[in-house]
Amino acid sequence: MAKTPETSRRIGLLPLDGFALMSYASLTEPMRAANLLADGTLYEMINITTDGTPIIHSSGAASVTPQAQVGDDLDLDYLFVIAGGDPSRFDAPRIANWLARMARRGTRLGGVSGGPVILARAGLMDGRRMTVHWEHATALAEISPHLAIERTLYVIDRDRVTCAGGTAPMDLMHALITRHHGAPFARRVSDWFMHTEVRPSIGPQRAGLVERLGTTDPAILDAVATMETHIADPVTLKDLAQMAGVSPRHLNRLFQDKLGRSTMGFYRSLRLDTARSLLRNSSLPLTQIALATGFASSAHFSRVYAQHFGQPPSSYR
Repeated sequence: MAKTPETSRRIGLLPLDGFALMSYASLTEPMRAANLLADGTLYEMINITTDGTPIIHSSGAASVTPQAQVGDDLDLDYLFVIAGGDPSRFDAPRIANWLARMARRGTRLGGVSGGPVILARAGLMDGRRMTVHWEHATALAEISPHLAIERTLYVIDRDRVTCAGGTAPMDLMHALITRHHGAPFARRVSDWFMHTEVRPSIGPQRAGLVERLGTTDPAILDAVATMETHIADPVTLKDLAQMAGVSPRHLNRLFQDKLGRSTMGFYRSLRLDTARSLLRNSSLPLTQIALATGFASSAHFSRVYAQHFGQPPSSYR
């Protein structure tokens, strides 16, 4: 299939039978509202069935009608697997192979609620940070102890997007719409659903940005929110300033005045804190941790880490 115009993104949705209805709605409704508010198709959504069935049943009293099926030659920007029930029982090599083929073609893969379990069992989350619904986290960690599982609302790690489900996809979509179309437009979409308290990716286990940072300055909040969704693929000061709606010089001045350090200095500390968490909570090798936190090599990562924390990462582990 040919791609739609450059401003539009094609989103594949693979809801498995019995999929979590709340998760599906929280993922798709922000995209529908974005299209409505933009008076155009920013997001083209395509429901995909696993076996050609004309209806996919949800966990509730609703179903969706697919427009494509697994195996089709689809040109997608993102492909989200949405699952409910017990995803650890799902065993379909044909679907796993298709997901892997889509990933090789450059499609960003996502999992929502139990969907990350499907991606993990297909070997598609190796070397990536990820999250999953708390109900499945312990079992997944026991089955696959090598995975870097975080107890957070959502994780964006390069070409993988995982989300805990429930209402968390609304927070995820706020981050993605911010990435695609800027913070002011993303706030309009969230306001459409009276979703005025957008939660950060690190979720309810930590306080909100205002409390953590001790400032209500919107430019700083927008910049840090962008940093938290670009841990593995760091963006430039210019990009952060553009997302925050100010000049790079002004953003630096705000960070120095309010937080006592430069914008990029704060950003590097954030990435190093994430690396330290991975060292503590996962068995990933240093090279993979370096890549997952935006460093070009393990040697560069080790040097910067030792300068920041006073000890090399190998000693900390």
